[in-house]
Amino acid sequence: MNKLPAEKAFTIPAFLRIIRPGNLLILAFAQLMTAFFLVEHTQSGRPILEDFSLYILILSTVIIAASGYIINDYYDLKIDYINKPDEVVIGKGMRRRVVMFLHSILNFIGIALAVLVNLKVGLVHFVAAFLLWWYSNSLKRLPLVGNLVVGALTGLAIWIIGFYYQQSQLLVLTYAIFAFFINLIREIIKDIEDREGDRKHGCRTLPIVLGFRSTKNIIFIIAGLFVISILTVAYKINNPLLYYYFGALGVLFFLFMYKIYYADRKRHFTELSLLSKILMLTGIISMGFL
Repeated sequence: MNKLPAEKAFTIPAFLRIIRPGNLLILAFAQLMTAFFLVEHTQSGRPILEDFSLYILILSTVIIAASGYIINDYYDLKIDYINKPDEVVIGKGMRRRVVMFLHSILNFIGIALAVLVNLKVGLVHFVAAFLLWWYSNSLKRLPLVGNLVVGALTGLAIWIIGFYYQQSQLLVLTYAIFAFFINLIREIIKDIEDREGDRKHGCRTLPIVLGFRSTKNIIFIIAGLFVISILTVAYKINNPLLYYYFGALGVLFFLFMYKIYYADRKRHFTELSLLSKILMLTGIISMGFL
């Protein structure tokens, strides 16, 4: 009788898969672009890219986000075996207790780095780390609550740059709102995509509680709030370039919503999740035109 292969305590490929390096690079890129194009200088007038604290802040954010991905996969193990069995890492390339150790040590390092930057930033990152754990443990299984938390934390990653440097805060807030709404919609789309596994494990996400069509209607309402919020802040900033940018982005966003309207298969929502990342990258790159 053949023996099953021994469970590996830790492997580098498994670790890289579980922390989503692509998403972490987008996060770091977004913060760097926010600092360089929207803040530009420290309060003392020094070029922002010469401030070492910026890189510590970005590293802290990335580490805490990586820890969030790790704990999310830990709590979602049974669900992932149904929704995406080929992508499961825990129990194959990494033991569960190793996963918990990595989550704890990364959170400690991330918060410690944030405290080195500024005590208030450290407090914000401590709250973010706690919310990521709470989200993975229970909030994501509730209708809309978990989606709002992830959206808010994504917007927070942009906003924290303006908050720390106390400059261009309204302009930074515009992009934070943009990040919040795009990721809120993306999280709801992922819930639709994963509803089979979520239902079998007692989750009460929007698609399970309200149904498929009603959840899509919620997305359209959120999209309307997104447009109103962005236009309101853009009007207060009164930068003509923002109007041109959001007008061009509106075409891509309309295509996005059009695809949501007609989406009815799992692969459609997988494509929409990817398209939402493209929308986010488009928004980040637009900072360079301001």
